[in-house]
Amino acid sequence: MPAELAARLAELGIDPAILQARGLEVHAEPAELAVAETNAEGREFLLTPAAAAAWTAMRRAAEEEGVEIFLLSAFRSVARQHEIVAAKLARGLSLEQILQVSAAPGFSEHHSGCAVDIGAPGSEPLEEAFETTAAFAWLNRRAAAFGFHLSYPRGNASGYLYEPWHWRWRA
Repeated sequence: MPAELAARLAELGIDPAILQARGLEVHAEPAELAVAETNAEGREFLLTPAAAAAWTAMRRAAEEEGVEIFLLSAFRSVARQHEIVAAKLARGLSLEQILQVSAAPGFSEHHSGCAVDIGAPGSEPLEEAFETTAAFAWLNRRAAAFGFHLSYPRGNASGYLYEPWHWRWRA
């Protein structure tokens, strides 16, 4: 583990052994990112060029079949993940609570530039109810054809709560 990452974890009080016991792996930030989508507010969502191309193809295919999907989150830096965890600690959440829903810095699939959080019209963002949408049903049927896979199904071995909105592209 790089010294900078070890220092970030230590600053947050996270024991790397806990993460390793969960089978979590360190995800390096990619050398190159591309804009995969820009939302109505002008926010750019970045992915690796190959993941961005796969996302664009998948979103278009869904649209052609009458299903709207959009990005809620894509690439996230190790520094940003550190800020997220630190803010939750400052609000009084325990590390145990935080690490069920947020990855430790360095361990988020979002660092890879290949993970996305997906939303759909009428669905509250980042909520389990996403699984009841036409978008989720479509993703279950078709996402694998574009290289996307649900990362954290119910009862996943990683120790994260179920995240029906979180999908990762793999070449």
